[in-house]
Amino acid sequence: MEVLILFGLILLNGLFAMSEIALVTARRARLTALAEAGNENARTALHLSEQPTRLLSTVQIGITSISVLNGILGEAAFSEPVANWLISLGLLPKFAGVSATAIVVLIITFASIVIGELVPKRLGQLAPERIAMVMARPMTWIARGAAPFVKLLSISTDLLLTLLRVRHNTMPQMTEAEINEVLEEGSDAGVIEEQEHEMVRNVFRL
Repeated sequence: MEVLILFGLILLNGLFAMSEIALVTARRARLTALAEAGNENARTALHLSEQPTRLLSTVQIGITSISVLNGILGEAAFSEPVANWLISLGLLPKFAGVSATAIVVLIITFASIVIGELVPKRLGQLAPERIAMVMARPMTWIARGAAPFVKLLSISTDLLLTLLRVRHNTMPQMTEAEINEVLEEGSDAGVIEEQEHEMVRNVFRL
């Protein structure tokens, strides 16, 4: 049972990691076009991606909480059996406990990095818009549930950025290529008429 719980927590960690990378790397032009076409999930994903501090704070709270739970559960469930196994191999009891804890931590850390971080992030990069739309609502619900902690982290982050004189409330300006991409997505989705698309392109030519 402990193994299943531990594996489930690692998978949950992976969902947080995958959601983070998908929402951060998703093409805003694609999400904007889908949102304008009436896709509510795209609108939610777009709204969440426009609040990076809130998103990152939510993800960090989730990942940190899961890491703590993994450590507690792993040490409580597996350290003693591993220590007994080491003693049976001839290791002195006073060294067996520390060695067992180290082994358990290393195994959990390896599994967490591979299954809970690297693989999910790669998956998130392969289909960022699709995953962002699927995970946007659950992440929004989690952000609401963890609102007090998220608010505290957001305020602390913004305060530190202010002290470092980093401008964090301004959105990056769209380039001509990005605007053309939005127009292409809008045309494909039927939101923008072909004539309107051509008019804007003519403006850039001028």
